[in-house]
Amino acid sequence: MSWWQSAPLLDTVDVVVAGSGSAGSSAAISAARGGARTLLIEKLPFLGGNSTAVLDTFYGFYTPGDAPRKIVGGVGDDVVTRLRELGPVIERPNTYGAGTGVTYNAEHLKVAWESLAAGAGVRVLLHCFVQDVAVRDGRLEQLLIATKAGLRRIRTSVVIDTTGDADVVAFAGWGFEQAGTEAPAQTLTTTFRVVNVDLTERRTVGKDRLHELMRGAHADGYALPRREGSDHITPVDGMTATVMTRLDSTRRGDDGAITSTSDPLFLSEAEQAGRRQALEYVRFLVDRVPGYANASLGALSTQIGVRETRRVYGDYRLTRDDVLSARSFDDQIGLCGAPIEDHHGGDGTVWEYLPSGSAVGIPLRSLLVRDASNALTAGRSFSATHDAHASVRSMAQCMAMGQAAGATAALAVQHGTDPRNVPAREVQDRLRTDGAILEVAA
Repeated sequence: MSWWQSAPLLDTVDVVVAGSGSAGSSAAISAARGGARTLLIEKLPFLGGNSTAVLDTFYGFYTPGDAPRKIVGGVGDDVVTRLRELGPVIERPNTYGAGTGVTYNAEHLKVAWESLAAGAGVRVLLHCFVQDVAVRDGRLEQLLIATKAGLRRIRTSVVIDTTGDADVVAFAGWGFEQAGTEAPAQTLTTTFRVVNVDLTERRTVGKDRLHELMRGAHADGYALPRREGSDHITPVDGMTATVMTRLDSTRRGDDGAITSTSDPLFLSEAEQAGRRQALEYVRFLVDRVPGYANASLGALSTQIGVRETRRVYGDYRLTRDDVLSARSFDDQIGLCGAPIEDHHGGDGTVWEYLPSGSAVGIPLRSLLVRDASNALTAGRSFSATHDAHASVRSMAQCMAMGQAAGATAALAVQHGTDPRNVPAREVQDRLRTDGAILEVAA
């Protein structure tokens, strides 16, 4: 740590939340509402992570099936309410039966996250990257961040790693599983939006026919690595959004070492390749799909969509059996009914569903960083196996995990103790008071 001790001290706070995706923004809002002085650090110029930079739909608020049950509330409900105040929001079925999605205008969501954070009293720091951490006896004491003004230090009592890539955990030297070491890592996706689409004509083509057109175009020379992607309506008339492209998220070298998107060169290559691939899918849509003849590219995602990188080792590791059996936990702080959705290499995707109308609990222990005394994680870096992660990574679940992590951090600060010492029952009581849903309604 000594080499950066001379960096100016930017702030001393109760809770630092690193990364402002659905998990991080929810964590910061929750911690601040709980009375903790909270600083939210984000690398982009806006909040939201994948929810604003890549996608436009929240999945996971409802269980799949003919009789959906709402299983996420709290901060997630606040977000959707604020979105509805800013403009239209669409609830629509998922193409593959993963449950009702809540589709929004991503530009509105940037403002929604900011206004909720400001209303809670969160201090927001944009354009910042975590560069290093100072740890003593398992306790993170300081973070070093890169800002426009140079390197700065932050002191904190509790840290919540919601970077998605578990950057704080990696810098601290705490344990994690690198995606791709034990099971193939999920692929990357550059999303894009298309404008001037004739939606009436587009509706004449169902999912199976779209996939048939993809296969035919691929056979005719179009470079379409995924031949069962989807497009969907948005709140903007004549605009569709897509989840179609597919790129490998890891590369194994001759020495067996795995390179992933945590490597800057690999990530730079993937970002550029994703944009090239997206243009090929646009060409396919315009050439082959009814409704797109006069359409054109409206926007590419701000960054490539990353599903899986590092998964932290927590006090408990959620498993495939937990998910598919819809297991409940005494310390659960949220629910997930989404299927295992494994975007593996090749042209398809694996879907495995929970029993109809059921949900697996998300234990608080899966948010507690095993090797740390004052650190939590939430979002796609939470403690789970590859298969379990492929279910519970949906954005509504990230919001639920983030709210729980923030509440736990605030209670730890309030009691002058570490997050691990906060009784799960107290966290659950706080979450219920704040509108979270912890059990499936009968």
